[in-house]
Amino acid sequence: MKILVVEDEPKLASFVKKGLEEQSCEVDVAFDGQVGRNMALHNTYDVIVLDVNLPKMNGFDVVQSLREEHIRTPVLMLTAMGSVDDKLTGFESGADDYLVKPFEFRELMARLRALNKRGSDPGTQANVLKVADLELDLNEKVARRGGNRIELTAKEFGLLEYLMRNRGRVVSRVDIAEKVWDIHFDTGTNVIDVYVNFLRKKVDKDYPAKLIHTVIGMGYMLKEE
Repeated sequence: MKILVVEDEPKLASFVKKGLEEQSCEVDVAFDGQVGRNMALHNTYDVIVLDVNLPKMNGFDVVQSLREEHIRTPVLMLTAMGSVDDKLTGFESGADDYLVKPFEFRELMARLRALNKRGSDPGTQANVLKVADLELDLNEKVARRGGNRIELTAKEFGLLEYLMRNRGRVVSRVDIAEKVWDIHFDTGTNVIDVYVNFLRKKVDKDYPAKLIHTVIGMGYMLKEE
């Protein structure tokens, strides 16, 4: 399993990470809610372990935000808040399971395996972004339009994913540079415009309805015409 652990207590995060790695899991760790949310948006995980009381963005808001972005990765809430109301809040936000601190690692592992099995069962909702007849499968890393597969480079895939996650919203070249290229935008380069044109040729060229739009002086937007 590939697991994201979002936990602001370094000792507990280290304990969980070490235990999971001993069980042959691949583990990423984030120490605040905003970083955890961004990692969950831009990477594919089998399960997310999410604390509730986090800096910058609490766990309830993180899981709700992920569900609004159509991220269906199973989420296990891990917290000292064990009241029925707290659990209900977690489930209503979109969590799949709830484990109260302190806990035994064996129980955590058993619950993670169950969530992973549930998430991989046939019939569960796929991790797919959709706009009109355009689909982006984040698990298989495949793009399709009208059922036809579109061959994309890794950077083109990342750019299309960012545009689809922000569908209906103008994203600037600065936004794209920072979120997709992970660099500060250089006003002297046209690399982003070049990649948007690459994407247009693959996504829009052969279809009457155009999805990628230029907003002059502001940036780009992906939306249905």
